[in-house]
Amino acid sequence: MPITTGTAELRRERDDPDGVTLLVNGVPSSHLDLIDPTRLEFEYMQQMAAVADRLTPGPVAAVHLGAAGCALARALDAARPGSRQLAVDVDPVLAELVRRWFDLPRSPALRIRIDDARHALSGLADASADLVVRDAFAGDGTPPHLTTAEFVADVARVLRPTGVYLANCADRPPLALARSEAATAATVFGHCAVIAEPAVLRGRRYGNLVVAGTDDADLLGSAALARALRTLPVPARILLGDDLAGFVGRSPVHHDPPA
Repeated sequence: MPITTGTAELRRERDDPDGVTLLVNGVPSSHLDLIDPTRLEFEYMQQMAAVADRLTPGPVAAVHLGAAGCALARALDAARPGSRQLAVDVDPVLAELVRRWFDLPRSPALRIRIDDARHALSGLADASADLVVRDAFAGDGTPPHLTTAEFVADVARVLRPTGVYLANCADRPPLALARSEAATAATVFGHCAVIAEPAVLRGRRYGNLVVAGTDDADLLGSAALARALRTLPVPARILLGDDLAGFVGRSPVHHDPPA
């Protein structure tokens, strides 16, 4: 089906009667279980949900930069009733179709805003969110203006002191993008991590890595989080401290181009 930025397609699989995958321009963008909103099929979303579970119990304020099918927002709404979430997407037709196709929470539980992710972020109030998720793509890559230290600094401005930033970084060996994204986040946040399947971290194949940043000293380093990641359907590892420093090495920090 035509959308503003290309095409959108829904795909069903025989062995997954309750699930549907949304493809944008032929690339799998979201998977939703039409019966169970807490079921997240994409491994990186399971990893993000494990981190979000470490936030203070109860409703959260979340911002999703890159809406697509709103799978994570839908799961958070089910897990934390009363949450208030904003999903931002550049494609108005896709947003309309997603509302029509899927049982998404209604405003104010979930608002969908048509805007550039960075522009929308710049208009949000200081210390207004517990969670900011960046999952925005142009083709198979993240738009460069959503990877810079200046962008991450604006994320930190919007987050509350105990909040967390989670960025989906799709990368291939030697993981230069993910290493630089982690280096960039570390210039802004007091505590950072990279989460992924071990095979991806070892640079054996293309995959998704989650870059996390927070100023909460206890959130990313908890034993409970490491255990939750290890026990996912596809076990994941979290890199912190010296392990993270070794992963980042001398990778460059991304900055906005000179004005």
